This record gives sequence, structure tokens and C-alpha cells, in this order.
Amino acid sequence: MLKTILLTIAALLATGVVAVLILASFKPDTFTVQRAIAINAPPERIYPLIADFRAWSAWSPWDKKDPAMKRSLSGAESGVGARYAWDGDRNVGQGSMEITEASAPSRVGLNLDFLKPFEAHNKVVFALQSQGQTTNVTWTMTGPVPFFAKIIHVVMNMDRMIGDDFEAGLKAMKTQAER
Repeated sequence: MLKTILLTIAALLATGVVAVLILASFKPDTFTVQRAIAINAPPERIYPLIADFRAWSAWSPWDKKDPAMKRSLSGAESGVGARYAWDGDRNVGQGSMEITEASAPSRVGLNLDFLKPFEAHNKVVFALQSQGQTTNVTWTMTGPVPFFAKIIHVVMNMDRMIGDDFEAGLKAMKTQAER
């Protein structure tokens, strides 16, 4: 009887593992998280909030999650070549960003490299599009999804995981720009 129960449990576990691996194999090779907001300010007022890492503390949602995190700036003061590194608690991890594209006042692109809690190398783009008295700001992050991450994506959704942070950051950016 006990042997039958153990074999049944083992078969169920094996079936579950196989099911997760099959589901993971159908996950896409890349992910995209994107949020946008309309800000009642010209792009020239918003652009410096993004292209200068010193301004990020005013709107970055992660600065609020770990106010004690260690930050360092290097490279250019703003725009292409500006670098920002952080080392924080489990809420923010450890990593760095470098601005790789700066087209004032419409676009900022950067490389985002996480070291902890897991290693990841993503691309981020902030696009600013003027529409009359407002500017539409779109924040997009894309990155590769290796097979191990696909397994995690079976139970966790990247968009749900950080989409709320993007929304909070854009709302804080709107507050700063509309002052």
C-alpha cells in the first residue's frame, strides 16, 4: 500500500515537472514590459529627468523601495556614457545602467545589467513624443529569456512583476515634470 502511494506521488511529481518543462519550451525567447503616460509638460522639461541619473532619485520607484541602497555615478554627467550602479536590499538587488543613446529631447536608451538577485542584461528605452501641450512618455524594457528563465516565467509574469513599478515611476516623473 505504502509503495503504491509513493509510486503515485512520484509519478505525479514527474508528470508535473514534465508539464512545466513543456510549457516553458513554448514561452517566447524575449520579453517586453512597456508602460506609457501623458505628461503636461514639454519634452525639454522631461528629458533631463531621464538623461541625467542624478535626477532619477526624484522619480525612480526603486529608490523608494530601498532608500539605504548604495549608489554610484560614473562616466559622463548625463547622456551617452553616463553610468549608474546600485547595490541594495532584496527589493532592488544589485546592478548597473549605462546610457547608450541620447537624442534630446525625444529618446534615451540604456543598457540595464542586473547582477543580483539574478543575472540579466536588458535594454531600456524612454521615448518622448510631443502632442500639443502634453508629452507622451513610453518606458520599454526588453530582454532575452533563456530556458531557465522560461521555467520561472511559467509561474511568474515579467509584466506583472515590474509593470506596477514602471507605472509608479512614470506617475512620479509626471509629478516632477509638471511642477
